[in-house]
This record gives sequence, structure tokens and C-alpha cells, in this order.
Amino acid sequence: MRFTLPAASLIALVAEAVANTEKVIFTAPSAITIPNIRPGLDDLNLDTLSPAGLRTLETSLAVQFPSDTAPRGVQSWYLLKDLEPGRRYEVRVCWPATQPTDFWLDVHNLTHVFETPLLISSLADYSENRQPIDLQGPGRAQGEATSHSVLLLHIHSAADYFTSNRTLMEHPPAVDVDLILDPFLLNILPQSLGPTALYITVLAVGSFFLSGAIYTWLYQIAEIPKPHTD
Repeated sequence: MRFTLPAASLIALVAEAVANTEKVIFTAPSAITIPNIRPGLDDLNLDTLSPAGLRTLETSLAVQFPSDTAPRGVQSWYLLKDLEPGRRYEVRVCWPATQPTDFWLDVHNLTHVFETPLLISSLADYSENRQPIDLQGPGRAQGEATSHSVLLLHIHSAADYFTSNRTLMEHPPAVDVDLILDPFLLNILPQSLGPTALYITVLAVGSFFLSGAIYTWLYQIAEIPKPHTD
């Protein structure tokens, strides 16, 4: 099948639009009781996304080219907090098409991370690199325990291009990204698509009644007897 130039260009644009968005869809777990002792979740120094707080985070993610020791590049961690248990959410990472990158997104509950050596090691390394934390001495109580539905967002980012510039190949620049936490409406579609869905619904209903009115008008014109000229 041959495409004309405009059609081929349109297909290329659609491919680029899909290429710079990656997402993960999940259902929020039941709330758990988190003791208010140190060290705690806040001491991990992770950026936090929350439905009632920051839902879009503009940041830069370090990347590297895949290797035998890091086949998915660089790892980073984020905290998803104050979720509504049983509600569906999606987290999207959006980045410019001018910075070709592969992303992998996963969400884990706290128990799974703390019981998996590879995950807890990755989380500890990321937290330590962001800000050294003094964990010496026993934890001490800070107040009453709180209950939250929380998850940890685990992101892998790997550069996905080739250039003759040796410096860029050895030290690829960080990628500018938007991390977006999007709740689902009635667990059916993302909240950000609500206005679009409403617009399409109004347009469809309006088109139905408008087409009916036009059909009736045309039918009435066709029924009007034409005067005889003789």
C-alpha cells in the first residue's frame, strides 16, 4: 500500500506522539498503619505524588545506555501517597521526542520492596544519593501512627539513540519529564480525559438532534407540491 506524503507524515507524527509517553495502571491498595518513628518514609527523601497534593511533577531523570550490569539503565524511585483504596490510577511519564529514551514503570507495595533484596538495595542507593541520611541510633517515637494507602513507583530510564559524539555516548544528558498521577473516574477512564469524554458526548447528542431536524426540514421541502406552469 502506498501513502501520499501528507498521510505518511501524519503516521510519523502519530508514532512520535505515542513514543514519548509511557504509563502504568494500578489499583490502590488498602490503607496500612505507618508508625511515626525514625527512620520513616519521609527520611527516604523521595518526591511524592498525591491525588490531593502534587499530581504533576516536572523533573529531570538521569539516563544511561543499557549495559550488562544495568540492562534498563538508571533506576529512580517516587512515593505515591494518600491514594483512595480500591480506586484505579495511572502514572504517566511524558518526555520530549527530541530525547529518545526507553522507560519502564512499576509500582510496588512497601512489603514487597522491603522483602525483595534487589528492590530495597536499589531504593536505599537512590535515597542515599539524593541526600545522605543519618540512620545511627535507635528509632524514636515522633507521635501517633497514621494510616495511608501508599505505593512506591519504580522507574527505569535508558537512553535510546546513537550518535558519533563520543561525549554524549559516554555521558547522555538527563531527560526532562513530566510525571503525572491521574485518578480514574468511576474506575473507567482517567480523570484528565473527563472533559474530552464530555465534549464527545455533547457533540454526539447534538449531532443526533441536529441531523433529525435537518432530515425533517428536507422531508418537508420534498413534500411541498410544486405549482403548475401551464
